[in-house]
Amino acid sequence: MTDDALCGALAAHIASSASDLLAFRRDLHAHPELSREETRTTAALVQRLTEAGIALTPLPGTGVIADIGPADATYRVALRADIDALPVRERTGLAFASTAAGVCHACGHDVHTAALLGALLSLQAHEEALRERGLAVRGIFQAAEEIIPGGAHDAISHRAMEGVDAVFAVHCDPSLDCGAVGLREGALTAACDHVRVLLHGRGGHTSRPQLTEDLTYALAKVITDVPAALSRRLDPRAGAALVWGVVQAGKASNVIPSSGECTGTLRMLDANAWHTVGPLLEEIVAGVVAPYGVEAKLELAKGVPPVVNQVDAIETFKRATVAAGMHVAPTAQSLGGEDFSWYLAHAPGAMARLGTRTPGGPTYDLHQGDLVVDEESVLGGARLLALAAVTARDTIPAMVAP
Repeated sequence: MTDDALCGALAAHIASSASDLLAFRRDLHAHPELSREETRTTAALVQRLTEAGIALTPLPGTGVIADIGPADATYRVALRADIDALPVRERTGLAFASTAAGVCHACGHDVHTAALLGALLSLQAHEEALRERGLAVRGIFQAAEEIIPGGAHDAISHRAMEGVDAVFAVHCDPSLDCGAVGLREGALTAACDHVRVLLHGRGGHTSRPQLTEDLTYALAKVITDVPAALSRRLDPRAGAALVWGVVQAGKASNVIPSSGECTGTLRMLDANAWHTVGPLLEEIVAGVVAPYGVEAKLELAKGVPPVVNQVDAIETFKRATVAAGMHVAPTAQSLGGEDFSWYLAHAPGAMARLGTRTPGGPTYDLHQGDLVVDEESVLGGARLLALAAVTARDTIPAMVAP
């Protein structure tokens, strides 16, 4: 079977199983599970993959690795999907809307998971053609992408990237029409850390602030002055953005509290600045609170580096996009974080933006409870991943020459 014939056969297999694949995605959507709680999702995947005769390796807690092709393959491609949902209430009104209170697939991970399942089932159906090529494909269904530290570390520590020559993933993009594949060489996402500042001081009555350490006022200065100072101490080209999501202090309007905190995210486009920002942030926080006499403790949880798409891997995605009957669209770098970046430390690869907007329809946003995707994107994502797997060797050299 020629490469073109194999690509056509894979696409045809995905089309023939469309109803089953979409039913699987709808089931996942109706039963979302939070990070590290994806037991039902994992069980559903294990059942479908086992029925297809695909070799599985469980990941700790939740998630699974699936291997297709010869163990002694001369080239191995990894395809990754994240399986967790978000603590967000769904507001779509879909017939298959979330049945879990306050939890939904507001980031489209159900689409990623179903697309990878579809790709693997089609590849397994043509395993003999993979064996003829000395090609193996590894599917990584990873838990806990939405939290820090993410599940990529668990997968990698359990040898998910062992022997892998190239790695690919897709991410839903509701700003692109279904059928479009957003590709970008170089940095696609930003580094992202979790930041928490805790303040402690001598509280008291609001009528006598001079006799207290006015913690609430100091906290307000942290909220406004720390991001401002950081923007003047870092190279603007680092693209840093410190944004607070939670602020807590006090319970009574006439009491100056003795403790308070703010938490948020620090995102930046430059990996070098990301590696070195910790001591600078500590210095800035200490300087901001010093005039008010309160004690400050900075907790900086390192999250993820930027996803940096390798040039040859983007070429793979371009070829796969055309073969899948889709079209390439330019895409800008995002300040969103993605722990797919950790896989790219072990092998060349790329992440593509998968268009999910119905042409002519409304534009939604990720991490919002009203997110609706065009279900054709599930099938398009499956084709794109499957065809990337069988065309990667044409553009990306093996990590170790056979």
